[in-house]
Amino acid sequence: MSALTSDRPPAENVPPSEAPLSARRERTPARLLPLAIGALGVVYGDIGTNPLFALKECFHGPHPVAPTHDNVLGVLSLVFWALIGVVTVKYLALVMRAHNDGEGGTLALLALLPRARRPRASGNPGLLAMVILFGSALLFGDGIVTPAISVLSAVEGVGLAIPAAKPFAVYATAAILVVLFLMQRRGTHRIGAVFGPVMVVWFAVIGALGLPWIVRHATVLHALNPAYAARLLVHGGWAAFLVLGAIVLVVAGGEALYADMGHFGRKPISLAWYCVVLPCLLLNYFGQGAFVLENPSYADSTFYALVPRWGLFPMILLATAATVIASQALISGAFSLTRQAVQLGYWPRVTIVHTSAEHEGQIYVPEINALLMVACITLVLAFKVSDALAAAYGLAVTGTMLVTSIAFFEVARTRWRWPLWTCVAVLALFLSFDVPFLVANLPKIGEGGWVPLVVGALMFALMTTWTTGRARLFKAIQARTLRLEDFIGCDEVGRCHRIPGTAVFLTANPSGIPPVLRHHVRHNRVLHEDVILLSIATSDAPLVAPDARVSIEELRGGFWRVVASYGFMETPNVPAVLTACVRAGNWIDVENVTYYLGRETILGDASTKGMARWRRRLFAYLARNAQSATAFFGIPADKVVEVGIQLDL
Repeated sequence: MSALTSDRPPAENVPPSEAPLSARRERTPARLLPLAIGALGVVYGDIGTNPLFALKECFHGPHPVAPTHDNVLGVLSLVFWALIGVVTVKYLALVMRAHNDGEGGTLALLALLPRARRPRASGNPGLLAMVILFGSALLFGDGIVTPAISVLSAVEGVGLAIPAAKPFAVYATAAILVVLFLMQRRGTHRIGAVFGPVMVVWFAVIGALGLPWIVRHATVLHALNPAYAARLLVHGGWAAFLVLGAIVLVVAGGEALYADMGHFGRKPISLAWYCVVLPCLLLNYFGQGAFVLENPSYADSTFYALVPRWGLFPMILLATAATVIASQALISGAFSLTRQAVQLGYWPRVTIVHTSAEHEGQIYVPEINALLMVACITLVLAFKVSDALAAAYGLAVTGTMLVTSIAFFEVARTRWRWPLWTCVAVLALFLSFDVPFLVANLPKIGEGGWVPLVVGALMFALMTTWTTGRARLFKAIQARTLRLEDFIGCDEVGRCHRIPGTAVFLTANPSGIPPVLRHHVRHNRVLHEDVILLSIATSDAPLVAPDARVSIEELRGGFWRVVASYGFMETPNVPAVLTACVRAGNWIDVENVTYYLGRETILGDASTKGMARWRRRLFAYLARNAQSATAFFGIPADKVVEVGIQLDL
């Protein structure tokens, strides 16, 4: 099997195992509180640090409103109902129901819709799959912007205490980001235990900072009435509508509730939201609003203005720690998203390093880490202030939210068979938030909003080119594939000299003979006594139970068919598959195994039809630079024989 066709063919649908998953964490009532505290660090790090910059963007951003009494109450009302409508209703109450065996995220939604994933005759993904892929691509843009704006907004507080140090905030931010990304190779499990407690302190402090100002100006509580939000939007004109582009920053990170659901479960995430996150966020936002009512001329520094002078430096340190935690969650999410894309066939193989022996989800992807580090530091050095980066932040968030709404509608309609009117009503509710947020962010494209769009477009082009190329490559290989019965009975096989040992031929087609085996027999005229045709199949479930991992079929002539199923959140391991075969009672000399892999050279000139020239070249480049099957599948390099095959797309 080649480096390109390392998993199932794109059109194949392998049903998930119904067996219990021993790898999944048991969420008993006794573990509810620890999991809820852990969720504060991983799930809510992003949305929890938004008070550093979100509210000040409403009064001091590129499209501000004047900090008058009515405008302040209108903005606070929008903040309150955005948190309730988007996070509480959309994600906690509805979207998190659309889990894939406990896992969430846009690609988990796509795995719930196997028909949508099947490529069309041209090899391109279907329309819905392309929409979901674009939403996933925007998450990479979010992963670039979030660390940059979060850490920079925290470090900027130094400029309030020491004005002369303000120009150095950019370089301090870059240094912190370099350290953060260099730490990734060590794994997050060593420092993950402190994430939750630090964020408990963070939420307690920001809530305590806002409470005195609310007591001082209790009129801000009138903003709980949605009439103030409606009045601002109706009477404020276009300028008031554009403030929604800043309001969306309040709910940025809400997607993490859904994406990280598999790590903690719905109940712990909900408990943390209702008991800690939502109350503390509201206390801080309303406290900032109360401060603006009394000090409208200081609307450009609302967060740190709440901090007493003596507590400024400790608060800067705490804010920096909180933003690093928020950034870590996005970086880890990018790693997980990449692995899911690789397993589902939308991304070339990359290096996946497991940093923890206990937790399957603790992974490190060096290639993605390097790209994120360079991109984040470039953004910080280019934009210099968090206000400028805020414009780049909103579009990635709104785009992902919109895609999630569309995918949820399709899951409810086709998977759950909800009545059409119910699906339409829920979708209309979601779009009532998503569409205004998106439209309000469109004017920011020229002010930095182009950054996540460009990143998303590049990642989308890469993913669609890879899956299209794989589909066409699979067809080319399938055209050269013989039926097993025809191959075993042919004269070439009958005349082959059989030698002791076991040969393993990896193949993407679990029903035929791979071209590399035909090539080997035709030119070498020798076969091992035992020949295993091994296929790695990616399930639509995130995990596959160990007892359902391997399917073994004994064929005639010393041939065996083995199909190993892995979830899209697991990394396959071929030697472990052979060990599982032995445990199942099948004789395999695992010490005397030779692995045969095919390495295709992609041909095709300008006259080749079906793929644009630039896409064909991009696919060939990705294929050449994808991680080798030997390394990806954990195969000992000294036991591998590679056979080159030339193919034309």
